[in-house]
Formats: sequence, structure tokens, C-alpha cells
Amino acid sequence: MILLWLTGSLAAGLILRGEIDEVFDSALQEVVQRILPLAYSEILNSEPPAEGESPIQRLPSVLPHQEQITYIVRDGDGRVLLQSHDADPAAFPTLMTPGFQDVRDLRLYTEAAVRGTLFVTAAEPISHRRQAVIEAVGMLLWPLALLLPLSQLGVWALVRFTLRPVLAFRDEIEARGRGDLSPVNATALPAELAPVAASVNRLIARLQRALEAERGFTASSAHELRTPVAAALAQTQRLIAEVPEGAPRERARTVEAALRQLARLSEKLLQLAKAEGAGLLAEAPQDLAQVLGFVLDEFRDDPGFSARVTTSLPATGVLLSGMDADAFAILARNLIENALKHGAADQPVSVGLSEDGLLRVSNSGAVIEAEAMARLKRPFERGATRATGSGLGLAIAEAIAAGAGTSLELSSPVPGRSSGFEARVRLPRIFASR
Repeated sequence: MILLWLTGSLAAGLILRGEIDEVFDSALQEVVQRILPLAYSEILNSEPPAEGESPIQRLPSVLPHQEQITYIVRDGDGRVLLQSHDADPAAFPTLMTPGFQDVRDLRLYTEAAVRGTLFVTAAEPISHRRQAVIEAVGMLLWPLALLLPLSQLGVWALVRFTLRPVLAFRDEIEARGRGDLSPVNATALPAELAPVAASVNRLIARLQRALEAERGFTASSAHELRTPVAAALAQTQRLIAEVPEGAPRERARTVEAALRQLARLSEKLLQLAKAEGAGLLAEAPQDLAQVLGFVLDEFRDDPGFSARVTTSLPATGVLLSGMDADAFAILARNLIENALKHGAADQPVSVGLSEDGLLRVSNSGAVIEAEAMARLKRPFERGATRATGSGLGLAIAEAIAAGAGTSLELSSPVPGRSSGFEARVRLPRIFASR
């Protein structure tokens, strides 16, 4: 806009300069042609100057004013015979050449009469023309200083007003937590962007159907496996009791161990299906300190549990959070089970829940490399360990943390120590307990 305006102003100035030169040159010619017969008549009818009197006749002005165009009349020898009241003969060249010429800061026009014995020259300051062009171009430029900020403000306000529905559409998408695949509200969007919102909603619907199908298959498969696996496990245990000691009983025990592992895997798959679904935030505050106590009670059947695990709960014994109690129980159970299973058997496992909602589970053991740490949150990924497991514990914990709007942080070694492994989860929406 600035460049176009300046280009237009420059073009207008150049055109105006040419028009002004044409008009003022015409005015100089008109003055000379009007003065020439009057001057000739005035000179012929004037009395000879007295002795000691200047022969130059200076025409007085009717009213005081500044002459923009001055003139002088000379004879063939260059003597000044007549001049206007503001004319300065010294500024006029002595030798008069008919036509236009520029001398210093003057634009001159001269005409000869009476066979070259009388010359009339009119002069106008070139600065007068230049000033006229500058003032005219200035009148074109000064609105730019006002219009430019006003136009910028107007464009900014218009774009901001127009894009408010788009920004609201973006914020609505960004504000969604994991698992929220409901259609996006697009009623306030401009007509040009409505197809985009419709396409986004169709994509969300397809994604929701695909995820529901995947989760449904996982949950259904794990659920359907529980009954036959449990039946097979019971029959295998009965077989072990009936078969005498020897190779057949050992093979039956191997089958029992495989069936137990399959049962644990089906249970983990059910937990993963729940973790990747919705419903990880509760409608009302939940006392997660009490839930953690229940989870710890589940591990007390382990003979070495009391000797290995140290716990730290809030002083009040209550921690209210917006996280779903069942989801937190699955999260805590997997983290504690992972620490007990993969930590050093002769070293303690620390489970802590602070007043600000930080759940920390740490164990002792060798330091895990950063490259391996990055893979531990993936399903069926396991570190360098001899302990049995499905490789789903940390993946389930990560899915629950992400679905609840927080994150699972892993570190090795434990902060402040030279070895060990620690998992941390900042619980969402902590409420003050009463």
C-alpha cells in the first residue's frame, strides 16, 4: 500500500510539475505580450528626464503586494527604461535573448520589438514553482501518515473479528484430552471453513470407530480367554495332584506356569483396553490415598513385601484428586508390580504419595540406558531383565497418565542416587481436603 501510494504521488508530482511549468511559462508570455505595447506607449509619451534624474521609470503598485512575476524593459544598448516595482535589474542578464532561459533561480522570457530596439523580459523564481509542486505532493502524502495506521488497525480488527470462530475452533480441538473423540462444534465457523470442520468431524468419527473396534477386540479377546484359561488351569492343577512324581508331573507344572502367564497377559490386555479408553477422570473428587492403601494391601500376601516396600502417604491420610479411582488403582498396581519384579530382590522399593499429588515408585538396580528408557513405555517392550512379564505394565501406566491429562516420567538412576529406577506421575486436579 505504501509503495503504491508513493508511486502514485511521485507520478502525480511529475505530471503536476510539467503542468505548472506549462501554465507559468504561458503566464510569463502573457505578461510580456501585455507589457510590450504599454511599455512602448509609456516610453514614447514620457518626458525626457531632467539633468541628474534616473532615466529608469519604476511603475508604482496600486496596492502593496509581493510580485511573483517581475519585468524590465531595456533598449537595444541594454539600458533599463522601465521596470516593475519589485524588479531587480542586477538579477536580469544584460544580453537579452528572445525566448525562455533559466538564469540562476529565475525563469526568464524575453521578446523584442521595434526592430530589436526594445526588449521586454519577465522573470519568475524557479523556487516558486518548486514550492508549489512540493506543497501539492505534500497534500497527497500527508494522508498516508494517517491512513496507514488506520488501515493497519482496521485490517487487524477485521481479521481478528473474522478469525474469532477459527481460533475458537482451534482452541476447542487443542483443549480436548486424550480419548475425547466427540464431534467438534462448527456452528460459528464462516461458510468457507465449514467444510474443513465437517472433514475434521468425519475424520474423528472414523478414528473413533477404528479405536473402538481395536479396543473392543482387545477387551473381548482378553475377556473370552479368561474362562477357558481358568478352566484349563484348574484341570492342569488337578492333573498335577493326580499324576505321580516324575516327568509327566513336571510337564504338567510347565503347562500350569504357561497358563498362569496367559491369565496374567489377558488381565493386562483388559487393563490396557480400559487405559486407552475414556472415563479416566472422575466427576467428583476421589480419595486416592485410600485407593493406594487398598492397592498396597493386595501385595501383602507376598512374604517379602513388608520387608521390601516402604510407603509414604500424606500426613492427613487423604488426597483428593480428579482422577478416576479404578484408573489410579490400575496405574499404581502396575508401577508397584514393575518395581517389585524388576528391582534388586535384596533392596527396598519405595512407594510415596505427596501432599501435592506426586506419586513416586522407585527401586534399586542397575542404571538403564537412555535409549532403552525411551522404549519402555511401548507395549511389549522389556528392558534387560530376567524377570518374567508381558512388557505391558509401563505401557498401561503411560496410557492412563496420558488419558488423565498428565504424564509418566521415568528416570534412571533415581534422582539423588547413583543407581536404581524411578517412575513419577503428577496426579491431575488436586483438591484441598477438609
